[in-house]
This record gives sequence, C-alpha cells and structure tokens, in this order.
Amino acid sequence: MIDDGFLNVGDHDSFANGVPHRTFERLRRENPVSWTEPTDGMRGFWSVTRHADILAANGTPDVFSSAQGIRIEDQTHEEYLARRTFQETDPPEHRITRKMVNPAFSRPAMLKYESLVREMAGEVLDEALAHPEIDGVETIAKQLPMLMLGQILGLPRADLDWLVQKGDALIGNSDPDFTDFVIDKIDSDAYRFMPFRSPAGADLYDYADKVMSGETKVSSEGVLARVLGSAEPGMSAADFKNFFCLLIAAGNDTTRYSIAMSLYRLARDPALLDQLAADQCWETAADEFIRLASPTMHFRRTATCDTELGGQAISKGDKVVLWFVSGSRDESVFDRPHDAVIDRSPNPNTAFGQGGPHFCLGMWLARMEIRIVLELLCQRVERLDMLEEPSWTRSNFICGVKRLPVRVHLRSGAA
Repeated sequence: MIDDGFLNVGDHDSFANGVPHRTFERLRRENPVSWTEPTDGMRGFWSVTRHADILAANGTPDVFSSAQGIRIEDQTHEEYLARRTFQETDPPEHRITRKMVNPAFSRPAMLKYESLVREMAGEVLDEALAHPEIDGVETIAKQLPMLMLGQILGLPRADLDWLVQKGDALIGNSDPDFTDFVIDKIDSDAYRFMPFRSPAGADLYDYADKVMSGETKVSSEGVLARVLGSAEPGMSAADFKNFFCLLIAAGNDTTRYSIAMSLYRLARDPALLDQLAADQCWETAADEFIRLASPTMHFRRTATCDTELGGQAISKGDKVVLWFVSGSRDESVFDRPHDAVIDRSPNPNTAFGQGGPHFCLGMWLARMEIRIVLELLCQRVERLDMLEEPSWTRSNFICGVKRLPVRVHLRSGAA
C-alpha cells in the first residue's frame, strides 16, 4: 500500500510497508487532532499526532484514562477486566504495581547488568558476523533482547526461543508472519478474554501457571520471583498471568525493533557508521535510533469527561489515540526529523511513552543494549550493505523491521 498522505491509520495494511510518515506529516500540519470515522464495526477515534498535544494528553491520566484499554481496538468491560495489565490502569492503582517492579528496572539496577550485556552482545555479534551475509534482525536484533529478557526475569534459557515465539504471536497478532490467527482476518471471539485476543495467550497463561506453582523454576534473583515473593499487596493469579504475558511480548519486541532500526539506518547510510566510529557518540546515537523507531507506535486513552485537545472538542467516552511515532518526528520539535542525527541533543522524543506515568519499564535496559551493540558493532564492522529492502511488521501498534538481509564487511583484524 503506497502512502499518498491519506492512508487510514486504523488499518494494519497501512503499515505493512513501514510507518506511513507522509500521512502523519499531513495530519500534523493540517489536522493534528483528527477524527477517524467508525469502520467494520469498530468505533471511531481521535488521532493525536503533534508532540505538544501528545505530551498534554499523556500527562493527564485523570482526563485521558488508560483504564479502558490501550489499543485502538474496542473491547467490552468484561474483556478489559480479563486481559488488563497495570498498563491499563490509572493512578493510584497503577502506582501499586509500578512500586513493586520499578526498582528492578531502574537506571541504577540496569547499569549493574552492563558487563553482562557487553559479554552477551559480543557473543551475539561474533556468532552473527562469522557469516558474510545475514538477516540482521534474526541474528542480532532479536538475540540480545531475548537473552537479557531471560536474565532479568530469571527464566530458564532453554525456554527463551519458545517464549519469544509466543510473544511475537501475541503482540504481532495482525501479522501473518507471526501467527496463523490474524486478528482482523478471522473470527477471534473464542479468545476474547485472552491477551491480544490470541491463542498464544493461552499458552503463556499455562506457562505462568507453572511458574506460580513452582513446576517451572525461575531464578530467585529475577523479577518474577521478586513479584511473587513481594511483601507488598500481591497480584492475583489472573493479574500475574497478564503481567507475565506483557513482559514476554513487550520485553523483547520494542528493543528488538530499535536495534533493527539502528542496523537498517547504518546499512542505508554507510557514512553513519563512519561517523559513529569517529565520534563515539553512543548515548545520543542510541536515543536517536529509538526516536526513529518508536516501536510502540501508539497508546490509546479514553476521555473521562468532555474536554478539549488541540482545538478539538473531545466528548466523554471518546477513544483518543496518542501516536508516539508521529510525535517523535514532529517538525516543530525536531530539525531534520526523518534523518538520523546521531549526535542530536536534546532529544525529547515520545518513544516508550515518555512524558506520562506509563513510560516503558524497560526503557533504561533498551538504551543500554542499543548503546553497547552500536559500540561493539563499530569495532567489528566497516560497512553493512543491504541486499534487499527490509520487510516491516503488519501492525498499527508495534512497528519494526522484521527482516533485514545485509552483507557484512568486517574491519581489518576483526575477523
């Protein structure tokens, strides 16, 4: 589907060839808070595409609530209650779970993993770069987040491939490359009480049951053991299972697609790799590739009262979709918004839901992983050549390069 500037952002097919940036650019310019009419039985919704409006809505959870779902799709109250995680709650309830898990994902906690991330990243790169032609996503971008997910959660390494496959089927429920149960192509009513209306949710629920019962052993140092053994008011079994599904799905995909965007940009513009090697601006480069990726493209909110946003009258109960992927390329905030400016600072992007209480738990880990991958890649690789155009996820929720065939040219002495 060609982006002519007028694509329907509610349609997964509009994203099958990458984010429709021309459409978002037009919306920011002409109608930054725009209404999409109901289609195929789905209620209409507001699209918020400008940086300032996104921050305004994201920072006022009392007016723009997460407690009726965070995706564009409609759901009944019963479905919401069955499938919700702490992402779909508002303060003060939201703070209870965040208080329990935040310490394990804080910046100081993540920095303790730096030597391990460096070791794992080195192993992943050495194995991948032993081959002259690779799929950069499958061999690099997917592998490191998967290994670190197991480490942080305390999961058996032997289970990680299966868990990530199920996580892909869950969060990639609109992409036939990830699931045979494509949500907008078949009747998903039988799974309406499962996360993402996906049968993969049932498999992950079963695994979480085994973790809770002790049948599947997890490390006492991991997040799962911390949550199950917390002295704070604990999660119900249903809440734990939904929390587990969230960690498996979001804990891999967002970092994977940020690393994939890094590799894609470095292959598309060889001068970037030279600049990175010369300037060693690892921190700002990681933030810039995260900005360009903005892998979680939107979170939806629901208006709790009649209000106004961006000059538009919003009615109580309206769905309001915050397009982080658009805010991160707002021309009024970012000079050369579509270019990779790897020394960009400051970089107030809206990726990972920044600017509100629901910012991504794994943000600090993702930044560290990307920074270290960039550093170690530059030590080993002189140039990446794209062998063909990348393929993209078919989703208006999670965007990313899912396949990136490249030819690797190693630096002298790196072989």
